[in-house]
Amino acid sequence: MIAAPSQSPPRVELDACVELPAGTYRLGEPGDERAIRVERVLIGRWPVVNRAAREFFATGGRRPGAALAARLEAPALADHPVTDVTFDDATSFCHWAGEKLGRPVRLPTGDEWEAAARGDDGRPWPWGHTFEPDRCACAESGWGWTVPVTAHPQGASPFGAEQLAGNVWEWVADRSPDGWRVVRGGSWLDHAWGLRASRALAADPVRGTPTTGFRIAIDLRRDQ
Repeated sequence: MIAAPSQSPPRVELDACVELPAGTYRLGEPGDERAIRVERVLIGRWPVVNRAAREFFATGGRRPGAALAARLEAPALADHPVTDVTFDDATSFCHWAGEKLGRPVRLPTGDEWEAAARGDDGRPWPWGHTFEPDRCACAESGWGWTVPVTAHPQGASPFGAEQLAGNVWEWVADRSPDGWRVVRGGSWLDHAWGLRASRALAADPVRGTPTTGFRIAIDLRRDQ
């Protein structure tokens, strides 16, 4: 068992991001990996949390479903990842966040998301080449539900992004071959094989689920 950090968890700010350096990354499933060039971008350090989503739904002109509304109003869940959001909810949040921050906010692409998780050594899980259930919320660790996004700093990727394995699936900008959208990362219901950073799953874009959230990406100007 990995010991929990003794200090208080950091506050989850809307614009808390890590930098994904420009470079060529080894991406894709085993046996079908390819070298992909990814440009420099900021990636959310954590998935978007209920606290931020509550403000978005209160001011953004959208109405959450009943299950999501209940989670948004629960103080104990403020730093849990928002769930029960559709792909359109996620992209609308990005537009709202961009206006609030004065920066170009969007969903990360699947390649950006995977590069942020795997680093420059192509590791299968964000923390390394060996699965360790204590580093994430997954079936093996037995959490049984979402956890605060700050719960597993020891599961961070090489670039400092957290919760890229387990807790919740995350919408990315990609479209699947069947016309649906794509989610990455696995959830608290998934086992080790399902949490690999290379795994991409097609998902119905109009259906929010209790296991799906998202994180943001922020484009950088050339002079930044």
